[in-house]
Amino acid sequence: MSLDPEVVRKDFPIFETRMRGKRLVYLDSANTSQKPRQVIERIVEFYEHENANIHRAVYELAERSTAAYEGARAKCAHFIAAPSPRSIVFTRGTTESINLVRYSWARANVREGDEVLVTEMEHHSNLVPWQLLTQESGATLRHLPVTDDGMLRMDLLGDYITDKTKLVCVGLMSNVLGTINPVRQLADAIHAMGGLILVDAAQAAPHMPVDVSELDADFLAFSSHKMCGPTGAGVLYGRERLLEEMPPFHGGGEMIREVFADHSTWNEIPHKFEAGTMNIAQAVGLGAAVDYLHSLGMDSVRAHEMELTAYALERLNAVGAEVHGPSDVDQRGGAISFNVADVHPHDLATIVDQEGVCIRAGHHCAQPLMRRLGVPATARASLYIYNTREDVDVLMGALEQAKGWFA
Repeated sequence: MSLDPEVVRKDFPIFETRMRGKRLVYLDSANTSQKPRQVIERIVEFYEHENANIHRAVYELAERSTAAYEGARAKCAHFIAAPSPRSIVFTRGTTESINLVRYSWARANVREGDEVLVTEMEHHSNLVPWQLLTQESGATLRHLPVTDDGMLRMDLLGDYITDKTKLVCVGLMSNVLGTINPVRQLADAIHAMGGLILVDAAQAAPHMPVDVSELDADFLAFSSHKMCGPTGAGVLYGRERLLEEMPPFHGGGEMIREVFADHSTWNEIPHKFEAGTMNIAQAVGLGAAVDYLHSLGMDSVRAHEMELTAYALERLNAVGAEVHGPSDVDQRGGAISFNVADVHPHDLATIVDQEGVCIRAGHHCAQPLMRRLGVPATARASLYIYNTREDVDVLMGALEQAKGWFA
């Protein structure tokens, strides 16, 4: 089944909006995606017909609310081929999911003398928590290098994954380079040493099929707002045996079984990690986003983006832009970072905005990678299901204008 972006665009009300009197060209989906009418209407429907707190009442309205929430959990499990909804913990997003693992698993298992391995291309959300952990524990944080064309130095893996390595933390798809990393190879290497792997799938889950069993991931995190869903919702997948062993992340209501004056016992997973009133409507909206992406087919999503990415790379090269990351679309996604000679990325983003084009400029929460690339910042155009060749052409016209301004 092929994906027709012109048909898809009709599902997104925001594309009826004009920017500076021009057609909206939204090329910042790696930052946050737009939301289809089906997701917006599902959230409204929840508030109008199902709103009540979950798991805490026996009246029918609360049962409807609980069913909608737990139904969304089951959809998320199916979306990443998780073996059971019990392995799906709802969070506020990928950042909170990673911090949950840092606080609950890593603080109990990583000690002085151990090592945690990240890569040079990680988002700050998959770097700063491990800096905090290793500073607190006395463990060592190591960084697997990146090649000049944006690939991991897998030839050095034997030097970086050793019997000291307790955890590997890696993005499945880079938010800067677009690189799709060889996660299964990393998983096999760390499992051979008795360690675990955490996968940041925030950029991958919206754009390609993700199967936690094929990846052999111990933990995997993704965010609703990058995959057509609302903000404030995300998922942490964890192997059930690990979640069972881990202490709670937050204390309060719902995550308990019994509370006594001086101690408490914990609820079963995943509820042990969902203290207090959760973002119920947002989780339901995430479930609707999963339904929407399933209706398109993730293989079709990936195929459309590969074709459009190839076109965008060709056009960027033609205008003389310096593109960072792999040139082979089989090895990358549609987040394309680039620089234009003599034009600062922030100036570039401001100029193309005059044509109704939305791109991001900056370090993209990846400052160590910017230093590796030798640039203070990049411009980034990120493609998604509603983007077309016309969008790319409008961007190229705006880039030519920007080059003219600074000639």
